[in-house]
Amino acid sequence: MSSLFDAPDPPSGPDDPSAGGPGNLPELSVSELSGAVRRVIEGEFGRVRVRGEVGRVSRPRSGHVYLDLKDDRAVLASVIWKGQVGRLSVQPTEGDEVVATGRLTTFPGQSRYQLVIEEMSLAGMGALLAKLERLKAALAEEGLFAAERKKPLPYLPEVIGVVTSPSGAVIRDILHRLADRFPRKVLIWPVAVQGQSSAAEVAHAIRGFNALEPGGRVPRPDVLIVARGGGSVEDLWSFNEEIVVRAAADSRIPLISAVGHETDTTLIDFASDRRAPTPTAAAELAVPVRAELLASLAALEERRVRAAARGLADRRERLRALARVLPRPEALLAERAQRLDLAAERLPRALVAGVQARRAALATGSGGRFSPALLRALVARKTDRLAGLRLRPAPLRAEIGRRRERLGALTARLDRAAATAVSRERDRHARAERLLESLSYKQTLARGYAVVRLDGAPAGRSAALPAGALVEVEFADGRRAAALDPADAPPPGGDGPQAGGGGPQTGGDEPPAKAKPPAEPKAPRAPRPAPKQGDLFG
Repeated sequence: MSSLFDAPDPPSGPDDPSAGGPGNLPELSVSELSGAVRRVIEGEFGRVRVRGEVGRVSRPRSGHVYLDLKDDRAVLASVIWKGQVGRLSVQPTEGDEVVATGRLTTFPGQSRYQLVIEEMSLAGMGALLAKLERLKAALAEEGLFAAERKKPLPYLPEVIGVVTSPSGAVIRDILHRLADRFPRKVLIWPVAVQGQSSAAEVAHAIRGFNALEPGGRVPRPDVLIVARGGGSVEDLWSFNEEIVVRAAADSRIPLISAVGHETDTTLIDFASDRRAPTPTAAAELAVPVRAELLASLAALEERRVRAAARGLADRRERLRALARVLPRPEALLAERAQRLDLAAERLPRALVAGVQARRAALATGSGGRFSPALLRALVARKTDRLAGLRLRPAPLRAEIGRRRERLGALTARLDRAAATAVSRERDRHARAERLLESLSYKQTLARGYAVVRLDGAPAGRSAALPAGALVEVEFADGRRAAALDPADAPPPGGDGPQAGGGGPQTGGDEPPAKAKPPAEPKAPRAPRPAPKQGDLFG
């Protein structure tokens, strides 16, 4: 293998090393020597896989990652360029045992060699579990797994958000189970469930669902399901990443984790609000069984009907028991009816006795004064009454005050009733007056007509007025006397005394039938005498 150190043999001379002189070695610059070393290292090793423990880790602002891989006897400086950091399946953490794959090269600026890492994975199951336990302890210490952070699941969500792969069997199992139990609207956020980009996509999906506005164009889910089928620890590692666990813990929407099978456990299970052993079980946790709800409602309705009927029966029986204890209405009214009958029988006799007593008092009085005997009797009667009532001055004053108040109330009522009656009569008289004015003949006189009277009686026809008669003409503004023209005779065929009869003629030579004299006006009916008021003392 030729290299910079393979120079042609110089001619023998005094500078030949074999001859004991250094003059035949080529002179190299520091850069030439460093480049030669780099070419030898890169040519001899190329891509290598190195297993070791991650030591010091440095992340400067440039985005590159500088770390050390070490074992118990040596340290290998390593670097991960900025563009490769995001594509690593495992991020370097101090203390992890990893297997790094990359290129061995040199760094002339510090005269050292280093490993440019392109891939990195944890070294064996033990290293994975150890890292998992360290991350779990750190997150638990922050309180992300605390029970008080858990949110209750809605009993019957309207929209269910699912974060999973759209092409796997998991989404089909979830949709099928939801359709069997209680069909609901489902929003699917497709993500990669394993690989380098899986953790970032799952965390972004959880935060994306939480960013939806309630009532927006895309409905906001009431519950989230993060689901994946079973697999190895490496396959499920995306759901152990810190970014996914923090997104699940920060979710404002209740979240159900369904990652792997029943025996698989990931850190998202501790951060979620509920853990389901399988994706199918997650669908069962999200919604109840519609048929069971209908059966429960039917049972509750049946219980309600039975309870209502039983309550009515109990109240009906209680009412009957109370009715048997209460006295009959006839018995309650019978005694009072009997007392009323007795009072009705005693009332006429009491009225007669009272009238007779007052008549006797008036008859024995002289000059408006009562006799001494009657006065003593009245005083004794009043005294006995007061003694029987046992009234003292204070109760008497109270009784007088109550009677005075009652008298004042009655007086006020009488005044209001009188005012109402007067107002009613006034209104009735006003209406009658308006009706009389509308029917009066004087309204006709005001329009230019006149009334002719003969001997004080209105003349309705001209035949009723003889020639030369003195008449009285009434106008709207007064009356005037007038005399008819003597030469102006009434027209023949009239109804008056000069008309010669107004009935039909029976023949040419027969005299006309005698006219029927006008009926005399009936005398006004005398008003009926008012019934005579009975004499109270007669």
